[in-house]
Amino acid sequence: MNCNKAVIFDLDGTLLDTLDDLTDCVNYMLKKYGYPSKDRLEIRRFLGNGARYLIERSLDGALDGEAFERFLEEYKEYYEKNSGIKTKPYENIVDLLGRLRGLGLKIAVVSNKPDGAARYLCDLHFPKLVDFALGDRDDIRRKPSADPVLLAMKELGCDEAIYVGDSEVDIKTAKNANIPCVSVTWGFRDRDELAASGASHFADNADELGAILLDLTNTGERID
Repeated sequence: MNCNKAVIFDLDGTLLDTLDDLTDCVNYMLKKYGYPSKDRLEIRRFLGNGARYLIERSLDGALDGEAFERFLEEYKEYYEKNSGIKTKPYENIVDLLGRLRGLGLKIAVVSNKPDGAARYLCDLHFPKLVDFALGDRDDIRRKPSADPVLLAMKELGCDEAIYVGDSEVDIKTAKNANIPCVSVTWGFRDRDELAASGASHFADNADELGAILLDLTNTGERID
């Protein structure tokens, strides 16, 4: 068992296609309070930095102070209750997680999504496949801080890890944690954007991701 090695995943745009539920929930809130709705491409650009950033950008500065905080908290509550309607794992991701665990690797999720929603979606879509899940919490700095990744490694008892994500935030997070990063191209940033942000390893599908992780973890086994 390679119990000292872990693969830590981002969630939105990496393991799960959450864009439709996020778009629907943001637009529900915007329409409820009389603000213009956003299309999927706009929401896609706003993702990666957590719910606060998503709502700030979606509101275009229309609210601040206590009014903004109330809007944000209501959005979080609404999203947590409606985050599993259209959301689904990307193709072959569930199989990949099973194979990684079969090689003795620990699996964690570190996301800037609110913690409750992150843990709920992991339990819903990846039962018994994720050893530790962590979303945005008030007591720990969010990505790109290294803190949530280092906490995940501590909780897993691992001194080596690889981070897998789909955005510039994930690349910065891995750099700050001094661990390798694999960037997937099926998420919320395209390959050119990832390259411009310093990505060095690219995976276009789950099979490619598995091959890269095999190489980086030096397991000596086949994932496919």
